[in-house]
Amino acid sequence: MKTPFLNALQAVEASYRLQSFSAAAEELNVTPAAVGQLVKSLEDWLDKPLFIRKTGGKARLQATDITEQALPHLRLGLEQLALGLQKMKDHQANKRLNLTLSPTFASKWLLPHLADFQQQHPDIELFLNATTRSLDYFSENIDIGIRYGNGQWAGLIAEKWQEEQVFPVCSPAFLARQAIHHPSDLYHLPLIHDLSLDSKQGYLGWADWFAVHSPTNTAIQGIRINDSAAVLQMASNGQGIALARELLVTDDLHNGRLVRLFPERKLKSPLAYYIVHRPESCQLDKICRFKQWLMRYAKEKEGSD
Repeated sequence: MKTPFLNALQAVEASYRLQSFSAAAEELNVTPAAVGQLVKSLEDWLDKPLFIRKTGGKARLQATDITEQALPHLRLGLEQLALGLQKMKDHQANKRLNLTLSPTFASKWLLPHLADFQQQHPDIELFLNATTRSLDYFSENIDIGIRYGNGQWAGLIAEKWQEEQVFPVCSPAFLARQAIHHPSDLYHLPLIHDLSLDSKQGYLGWADWFAVHSPTNTAIQGIRINDSAAVLQMASNGQGIALARELLVTDDLHNGRLVRLFPERKLKSPLAYYIVHRPESCQLDKICRFKQWLMRYAKEKEGSD
C-alpha cells in the first residue's frame, strides 16, 4: 500500500504526543495552520476525524478511538523509516573519503594519478581538502591525510609512505642554452628558491644541496617564491633551475617538461611523506582501501628504482 500522507502522519503523531497543533508546529518547524491542514487532509482521505477539537486557550487536543488504535503502528512505522534513512545516510558517509593534502601535492601528484584510484574504487567518493594549514582531524571530520614532515602529529597515527630526495631540475630548453657540467656551474645561473618551506623544520634548500655537492662561501642568488607549484612552473617555463622534491616532479620528468641535473648526485631529505589518520579510523574500509592503493604505488616505485 502506498503512503501518500507521510507529512500528515508526522503531524498526527506529533499532535497526539504534544496534545497541541501549536506545539507540533513548533517541533516540525511549520505553522499551526499547516499542521491543522495536514491533519485535515488525512481525515478527509479517511473520512473520519482523528482529533476532537476543543476551544479555549489551554484546551488540549483529544484523540479519537481510530487515532488511539493506530498510533502504536504509526510510531513504529515512522521509527523504522527514520532508521532506514539514517542507514542510507551512514552508508553514503561511509563511502565519502575526506582527504587533506597540500595544494602542490594535490596538483603535482594526486590528481595525475587519481583516475587509477577511481577506476579501482568507483564506489568511494573523494573529497579533497587541499591546504597547507594543519587541520584538526577530529573537529573537521578528516578521514585521512598525506603530509610531508617528520612523522609527528599529536593524537594521530602517522605511517611513513615514501622517503625522497631533492635534486636540481630545469627545462630541456634551458639546459640546451647552458653549459652545465659541474655543480659549481649553477652558482652563476638563475636559481629558484622555494620560500614556502621552513628550513627550521628540516626542509632542504639550495644551501644544503651546495654544502654537499659544491661547498662555497659564495652567496647564493636567485629569485625567491613562497609557492612550491610556482617554483616548478617557472623551471618548466625555462626561467631557471629549481631544487625539486622527487615525488612532486615525477610526471614532469616522465613527460619531458623537466630534466634532472646530475642524476648521480643524491641528497636524501630528512623528511618524508606520511599517511596520517585518527587512531579509531584504522579499520574503516574506505581508509584501508585508500592506504592499500598508496602503498601499492610505493612498492611499484621501489621496484622500478
